[in-house]
Amino acid sequence: MSELLNDRYRVFGFTGQGVFSNVVRATDEQRPGHQVAIKILRNNEMMYKAGLKELEVLQKLNSLDPKRTHHCVRLLCDFKHRNHLCLVFENLSMNLREVQKKFGRNRGLSLRAVKSYAQQLLRSLRLMKKGLIIHADIKPDNMLVNDKYNVIKLCDFGSAFLTDEVEITPFLVSRFYRAPEIMMGHKYSHPLDMWALACTLFEAYSGRILFQGSTNNEMLKLIFELKGKPSHKWIGKGAFKDEHFTADYQFKFEEVDKVTKKEKVTLLPLTKPTRDLKSLLLRNHTLSEDEARHFESFANLLDRMLIVDPDKRITVKDALRHPFIAERME
Repeated sequence: MSELLNDRYRVFGFTGQGVFSNVVRATDEQRPGHQVAIKILRNNEMMYKAGLKELEVLQKLNSLDPKRTHHCVRLLCDFKHRNHLCLVFENLSMNLREVQKKFGRNRGLSLRAVKSYAQQLLRSLRLMKKGLIIHADIKPDNMLVNDKYNVIKLCDFGSAFLTDEVEITPFLVSRFYRAPEIMMGHKYSHPLDMWALACTLFEAYSGRILFQGSTNNEMLKLIFELKGKPSHKWIGKGAFKDEHFTADYQFKFEEVDKVTKKEKVTLLPLTKPTRDLKSLLLRNHTLSEDEARHFESFANLLDRMLIVDPDKRITVKDALRHPFIAERME
């Protein structure tokens, strides 16, 4: 383990192994007592190109946020080690999924904690919008907190791209956090990150995943059961509409027959929502009178973050002004 990287960073721990990279923790020998996290990308051409793209995004975010107030993880420097591109970051404690397991297993975090995290993460979305950057993989695993659990930052910009680089694909973003416009084949932009943040905040508070579909088709069914079927006009603009809707706008739900084990398609009108966001949120919480008022405000914000049509979904600017974010909790 205690290898010295770049004549400066003494490795002391290994925190994660991914498809594209490994992450190690190290002490900075030029700054005694200071720790960093180093992302070491796999040594092949595709990963190297992806790493350079991530580096470009991180450098842009750094330049747009000189005062470090916008809660995107800070890139400190980069170097090459045995032909591996290495990205050096500020060291943070654990990701939000780990925080949820530690403090809110099956129950969720307090409304006060979720409010604080929401405020901070909306600032990261504001910075990305300013930089014309789409994160495209927002989820609890890609948010890091400090050791006091009061600061949270968005991390892992390995899937990020600029708004002029959009390509229609049904598999962008981790499935449970994937916005409906992606699955329907609409042109997408910053609102897809707002959708993913809403799913993450729901999960942080309730302790459960909001939309747990095994396919895009099942994901859309769950979304429409909660939010209602979108307009025919919106459906009609989707490049993948025929995969999910008939010509007369009935939803084609694909499932495996429990008896025959064969795939079958059931037509669903999906006229009205059959699930309720507030009752899903409250399943594990009892509220005081003051909390109840803030809870109503939280549910309203989530509802607006989860509007199916991205053109009508709440913007970052308006979300930061929303009473749940702007008003103090006593």
